[in-house]
Amino acid sequence: MDISLIFIFVLLGIIIALQIFSITSKKRQDPELIKALSTLENGQKYLESLIKEDIKNSKEETANLVSNLGNTISININNMNLAQQNLIKNFSDTVSSLADKTEERLNKMRETIEAKLKEIQNENSTKLEQMRQVVDEKLQSTLNARISESFRLVSERLEQVHNGLGEMQTLMNDVGSLKKVLFNIKTRGILGEVQLEGVIEDILAPGQFEKNVKVNPQSNEVVEFAIKIPVENGSFKNYIWLPIDAKFPMEDFERLVDAEERCDLAECERLKKDLENRIKLCAKDIKDKYINPPHTTDFAIMFLPAESLFAEILKKPGFIENIHRDYKVLITGPTTLSGLLNSLRQGFKMFAIEQKAEEVWKLLAAVKSEIGKFGELLDKVNKKLQEAQNVIESASKRTRSIDRKLKDVEEITHEESQEILSLYAFVEEEE
Repeated sequence: MDISLIFIFVLLGIIIALQIFSITSKKRQDPELIKALSTLENGQKYLESLIKEDIKNSKEETANLVSNLGNTISININNMNLAQQNLIKNFSDTVSSLADKTEERLNKMRETIEAKLKEIQNENSTKLEQMRQVVDEKLQSTLNARISESFRLVSERLEQVHNGLGEMQTLMNDVGSLKKVLFNIKTRGILGEVQLEGVIEDILAPGQFEKNVKVNPQSNEVVEFAIKIPVENGSFKNYIWLPIDAKFPMEDFERLVDAEERCDLAECERLKKDLENRIKLCAKDIKDKYINPPHTTDFAIMFLPAESLFAEILKKPGFIENIHRDYKVLITGPTTLSGLLNSLRQGFKMFAIEQKAEEVWKLLAAVKSEIGKFGELLDKVNKKLQEAQNVIESASKRTRSIDRKLKDVEEITHEESQEILSLYAFVEEEE
């Protein structure tokens, strides 16, 4: 295209020079000169038609290029929008599915716990009934045997009594040893601590709790166990402590059980009050020693190692709620502590999910930034296309200007113009 324009401009210069020469020598009517001018004029018109056709083809190609580029850009933008929408939809579906699964697992866990409790109650009732039947059967058989074989069995019974006294003495010694263990406060505390450790280790990961923690920097008191509660983005690097302490008021509970077996209602009421006061003292002790915001949560957990003891505490309506309100201490048994720890474990999982969600949002922000850069590239392409359009319009204007200047030049035939152009090209090669 550039070589053709140069050639055309050179040819137009020759034509203009010839026209000037023709004007200065009008008096001399040279037939050969007139013929040459006519040939040049025809060549000029033919060249004009070629230039117009070339410009027309260039415009069509440019328009097609712009149209194809616009369609390609539109398709790419639509594809990126669809991909972004699919990514957001998949993320939303994943979060919803995780929430549903978590809720389903909690429901199953609650159903399992309720079923286990009911099964335990049924087994206890069945065993008590079996024991009653066994006792009745043994009493009846013993009575019948004594009536029918009273004289024959006197000597045997005496011997059995003698042997039984020896066994009873051994049993009494064993019971005494057991009482020494149970009534020893330190030993009983160790038993509660061991049971608490077993429950926590079965449910939580090692990095989610610690043993013998000093939760108050200004005190030397050490809590048996403390759970790490994340406070920023579910990370265990920044956390506070949830104190858990085991209490086992065995003496008060045993006296209450003995009074209930004797059906002494007045004594039962008094001992229940004593047990409640003992629990309150334990709760106050936990509050004063281990609850220390912001290093700890604003509440602590009291663990009762025996389900029977925890059930006795539950008998009084509102007692556990009052303890929690007054002392910020939550009373739990082995089963309820397991449920609470499982809930905490699910909470830790949700914290991890939130961390992953934050990473996804960062990825979307990066995609958004890249889309902005793509828009800048489109602006640059549009600017280049506008510059090309301006160049084409300028060439068209110059062509029309040349056409106006050569309107008085006579045209020549195509063959004559080709001959002149070939001669001009030959002269240039010789030079």
